[in-house]
Amino acid sequence: MARRATVVGSGPNGLSAAVALARAGYEVRVLEASSTVGGGTRTAALTLPGFRHDVGSAVHPAALSSPFLRAFGIHERVGWIHPLASYAQPLDGGRAAIAWRDIERTADALGPDGRAWRAVLRPLSRHLGEVVDFAGSQLLRWPRHPITTLRFGLRTLQLGTRLGRRTFTGEEANALMAGVLAHANTPLPSLGSAASGLFLAAHAHAADGWAFPRGGAQAIADALADDLRAHGGSIQTGARVSSLEDLDWGDPDAGDLLLLDTTPRLLLTHPELPARYARAIRCYRYGPAAAKVDFALSGPVPWAHPDVALAPTVHLGGTREEIEASENAVARGTMTDRPYVLAVQPTVLDGTRAPEGRHVLWAYIHVPAASTLDPTELVVRQVERFAPGFRHVILASHAMTAAQRAEFNPADVGGDILGGAFTFAQAFRRPVVSPTPWRTPLHGVYLASAATPPGPGVTGMPGWLAARQALRDAARRGHGERLELEDLFARS
Repeated sequence: MARRATVVGSGPNGLSAAVALARAGYEVRVLEASSTVGGGTRTAALTLPGFRHDVGSAVHPAALSSPFLRAFGIHERVGWIHPLASYAQPLDGGRAAIAWRDIERTADALGPDGRAWRAVLRPLSRHLGEVVDFAGSQLLRWPRHPITTLRFGLRTLQLGTRLGRRTFTGEEANALMAGVLAHANTPLPSLGSAASGLFLAAHAHAADGWAFPRGGAQAIADALADDLRAHGGSIQTGARVSSLEDLDWGDPDAGDLLLLDTTPRLLLTHPELPARYARAIRCYRYGPAAAKVDFALSGPVPWAHPDVALAPTVHLGGTREEIEASENAVARGTMTDRPYVLAVQPTVLDGTRAPEGRHVLWAYIHVPAASTLDPTELVVRQVERFAPGFRHVILASHAMTAAQRAEFNPADVGGDILGGAFTFAQAFRRPVVSPTPWRTPLHGVYLASAATPPGPGVTGMPGWLAARQALRDAARRGHGERLELEDLFARS
């Protein structure tokens, strides 16, 4: 009788875990609450017919550097667009700073700050694979590349404290760095935001840059789902799992497995969960939320600085001081009138997302957890600030508040899209401090979500690391064999 595995959740981590287990010979079924697969990598017509919007994430710099997705062949299975400009930071007065994929071009435009920009990021982008091996895998082990790890750590200390304010002297470089540090949705400056931002900024100047899938993020989920089905797996949509007691997932003594691409809180529904582990799950912190709005546009965003139109990702927040004020207000449970906006304009390079001559804009702001604030007007005002006339090209919009996001995807607790607050402490405690945090005290049950290392991002790594742990444990009990990435993808 074949060993069976049940995976709850079809986000990129759940699908990656399912692919790994199916290739290892398990009979795999995936249970997904929504009507479509993908979790945070879905694409849908949210506004008008013919306009395709990414429901969750839109740009995926870490997908192409992910060890799991690289072994899977994501470069070949999905069509990727590699912008020359990774991200842009508009400023008042028609100015802008651009993070070009070419770090020399970026540094030259930053004038006196160019040397510091090179010093911070060039060693990391040149050794991106070593950065990913450390920061994009698991932290509680001896680093295989100690020099790169030391560089990354020192730069995290530099930019994650007030000392970082001495790194750059000009408004442009400070704003350009602050825009990428703010992705972490945590107070600024902080070690968590610095580690997350440096990881992303290193990708900006690497070979693939801040790439994104042609046609939308759904292409990533579809490629994983196709491979799962090709290896005998199945996906059941419309299957919401609210309690582990109601889930018939097999016999763990026979080698059957249960992997959860969900919030760790789902484990609390099991009556046999040890009290100490349950306390750790209850202490695991969730952070502020995201409120998102999508626009269908009659034409491109009319940016005051023309180079901003070349960057699919745009950070709207003004100066470093304004971005810090915005993010720190959210951390305190309030908002500023000029919030930091993370925007993506995929149609500047991908004409498949909208009818000819039309465009889409994806944008979100950080808000307090469970907020019911509609972000539309705040986003429009910030875009108008740097692109006068933006209101006149809006054909339609679709908003999702933080509270609605939490209802739409129960793994986004309170609307937190990062799977838990990304603080420095919780980079190590996701959701517990352990060299094997994917393994739970429940026999045969594993966590495979962004609440486990290496954390958020479309990498599939939490799913793969959970599956690998499950396979290792099963092999020790005499069920199957211990397999690594090269073993899985050497198979048909």
